[in-house]
Amino acid sequence: MAPTSAEPGTRVLILGGIRSGKSVVAEQIIAELACGIPVRYLATGTGNDEEWERRVAAHRLRRTHGWITVESTDVAGILTDDTVPTLVDDLGGWLTSIYDQRGWCGSVEPEIDALATAVDGHRGAVVLVSSEVGLTLVPTTASGRLFSDALGTVNQRLAAVCDRVLLVVAGIPVEIKGSAAAKGLR
Repeated sequence: MAPTSAEPGTRVLILGGIRSGKSVVAEQIIAELACGIPVRYLATGTGNDEEWERRVAAHRLRRTHGWITVESTDVAGILTDDTVPTLVDDLGGWLTSIYDQRGWCGSVEPEIDALATAVDGHRGAVVLVSSEVGLTLVPTTASGRLFSDALGTVNQRLAAVCDRVLLVVAGIPVEIKGSAAAKGLR
């Protein structure tokens, strides 16, 4: 049996805009929750240009030594029946991959259901990073609207099963669900 974090079952959703600092906040939180146990960094994004590679390299430099990087979009499959402290970065990449694999049409509800169920049932700490699409303009393309609507649904479904939800703005995390939010502290 794999070691588990000090706070088993802790589920945290980190939302924010692009380049808001959400990944840095997520890395700090999962490191605290893992209490020295190696963290699995589940990278869902794919890219094949120099700018993307620079972003990936910057993320790698920030990570604590000993973290295990897994590049996969099978987030639900990896989290099911598992206790390894895990950081999933990010859900926009996960959703894009699903649409790329199956075509940009139709419902992704089965995949969202499977993800929410896996996160809810994960027995170790899990921190998930996602872009908050509700704070921007409505996309002008059908595929853009489909993506925004679906990611908004993903965020709502995961917020419902997570113990804590934070919104990161300009590098500052604001807890919108959890103990601080319940006490009126932000």
